[in-house]
Amino acid sequence: MNTKCASCGSIEISKDENLTEHWDKTYTRDINKLGWYEEKPEPSLRLIKKCKLKKDASILNVGAGVTTLVDELLKQGYQNIIANDLSVIALEKLKERLGPESNKVKWIIDDLTNPNLLCNLEKVDLWHDRAVVHFFTDKKEQDCYFNLIKRLVNKNGFVIIATFNLRAATKCSGLPVYGFDQNMLQMKLGQDFNLMEAFNYTFTMPMGDTRDYVYTLFQRMN
Repeated sequence: MNTKCASCGSIEISKDENLTEHWDKTYTRDINKLGWYEEKPEPSLRLIKKCKLKKDASILNVGAGVTTLVDELLKQGYQNIIANDLSVIALEKLKERLGPESNKVKWIIDDLTNPNLLCNLEKVDLWHDRAVVHFFTDKKEQDCYFNLIKRLVNKNGFVIIATFNLRAATKCSGLPVYGFDQNMLQMKLGQDFNLMEAFNYTFTMPMGDTRDYVYTLFQRMN
C-alpha cells in the first residue's frame, strides 16, 4: 500500500496491482490499434494554444500512455513536460518513440487515485487529461483525483479534461467507465476554477468505431 497523500484528505485507497497488470498488458499490443490512440491530438493542441503558456511552463500530462501529445509539445518547444502513467510499459514505449527527445521529459509512474510521487511534485501550470478520469467510477477515486488537481495546479494555471460524455459507451478496454458533462466537472473542481471552454467531440477510433467525448478547459482563479 502506498503512503496516503495529503491531497486525498482522509481517503486511503489501496493500490490495485491487478489494474496495473491490466494496463501493462494492454500496452503490449499494437499502439496504433488502441481504441483511444490519436494520430494527432488536435482538440488538445487547440485548447493548449488558448492557454498562451510560456515555453518553460510546467505541463503535466496525466495518464499519458503512448500519447502523441508529448511529441507535439516537444516540437513546439515546450521545455518542462511531465508524463505520468500507471503503466511502465506504456511510458517505455513512449520513450522509445521519442528517442533522445525523451531526455527532455520528466517521467512519473504513479496512481492518480492513490498518488505517492505526484504528491511531492511542484505546482504545475497545466494539467492535461485525455481519457483517464472516466475510468474512476468510485466516488473516493474521483475525489482523490480532483483533490490532486487542486493540490498541484498553480493559481492562474489551467486544467484540460477530455473524458467520455454522458452519451458515450459504458465500457472501455474491458473496464466500466463514468461519463461526465462540463457541469459535473465544474462541480468536482469547485468555484476556484473557471470554465473557459467546453465542447462535445466525436472521436473516430483507429478501427473505425466512434466515441463521444466532452473537452473542457478550466482556469484556476484562486
